Amino acid sequence: MADDSRSVVLARIRAALGSAPAVPEVPRDYRPADPARRGDLDLLVDRLEDYKATVVPTTEATLEADLARALDGLAPLIVPPGLPFAVPGSTVDDGTRTAAELDAFAAVVTCCAAAVAETGTIALDGSAGQGRRAVTLVPDRHFCVVRADQVVQTVPDLLARLTPTRPLTLISGPSATSDIELNRVEGVHGPRTLVVLLIR
Repeated sequence: MADDSRSVVLARIRAALGSAPAVPEVPRDYRPADPARRGDLDLLVDRLEDYKATVVPTTEATLEADLARALDGLAPLIVPPGLPFAVPGSTVDDGTRTAAELDAFAAVVTCCAAAVAETGTIALDGSAGQGRRAVTLVPDRHFCVVRADQVVQTVPDLLARLTPTRPLTLISGPSATSDIELNRVEGVHGPRTLVVLLIR
């Protein structure tokens, strides 16, 4: 019965559209970034902290030392292949571990593809240093390195930097949800803790 109903609905849609349905033009007049505006890094920090993420200011020269301090002896650690800095004692993900095996790691350390200040969102695209989606969603803590030149003002600016055919993950703070009584629960859909190391 369900299969028959589905066939009927799809047949009606095909009949209504005809053989060459017209695709409407999608307006792309998004608000552009304001070149005169300053303080995008401060806005990103404000948004991330509002989402209950921890932001650690760092530099290229002090990144490894600041990361070691932020990790504070956490173990075991997993990192994606192609990470451009050292994480002593970490295991490089080979892509074969199951979710249960990834859950045994205390934290993951990654880079990002880009970040948007206005929404406090960090984008991962699965490329070198970012890894597959499972390795960034299963461990309880995510340490993500963001460079100042990766931070853009608006969501359209962010989307312009990303390749839509890549496996995109957009992160706005630690994973959290609320039930009907507005009780916040963290760690449901991803890491319970997000630490962003912001290279200025």
